[in-house]
Amino acid sequence: MELARPENTISQQIRWLAHEPKREVLSYSGYGIGGYYYNTSDHDSRSTTQNSGVMVEAESLHMSIAKDKNPIYANMLYYGVIEDIWELNYTQFKIPVFRCKWVENKGGVKVDENGFTLVDLNKEGDPNDQFIFASQAKQVFYVNDPNGGRWSVVLTTKPKLYDRGDVCDNIEETPSFSRGLPESDDIDNEDVAYVREDCEGIYVEEDTTSRKKRKRT
Repeated sequence: MELARPENTISQQIRWLAHEPKREVLSYSGYGIGGYYYNTSDHDSRSTTQNSGVMVEAESLHMSIAKDKNPIYANMLYYGVIEDIWELNYTQFKIPVFRCKWVENKGGVKVDENGFTLVDLNKEGDPNDQFIFASQAKQVFYVNDPNGGRWSVVLTTKPKLYDRGDVCDNIEETPSFSRGLPESDDIDNEDVAYVREDCEGIYVEEDTTSRKKRKRT
């Protein structure tokens, strides 16, 4: 009855959400949204590319101890891989959601001395809290730590630029994979030596004795 009142300001979107989605749910192995293109981990396992890594920033309750009487809310980053991509149909609009396998932040995420974020993809988080809206996700890539072990390095990327249906990387906005190396603008090209100074050079003259003169015809 409350929804029928003319003075009610509830949006049409909320009204449709209250009706619940259709029972038929579409499932995808790949999905493009927000300038990113995602794949499920199963699809990645059969491909040479990796598009199933995701990161989401969420507010969570932090407690120093189990009986902390003054917990605080703070934003945290969560890392995982996409297991399923579903699209919920509310008739007037559709909402894509990702079911993800999340890494446990406690003991499964760390930052090394160079500032890189490392994750242990085998350390699974809460299995009862798997879903996020696709619009909340940010794409990341996981690269095996060169030092070995169970850790993977997290590499972030920027959304793609779409122009008339074509996709091109926004190279200038993509963060560097290595944060410790100097930028090219910081190097003075005039001081760069292209001749070795640790040994004496040897001059080689061109051998002209083996050349044969060609007769004119």
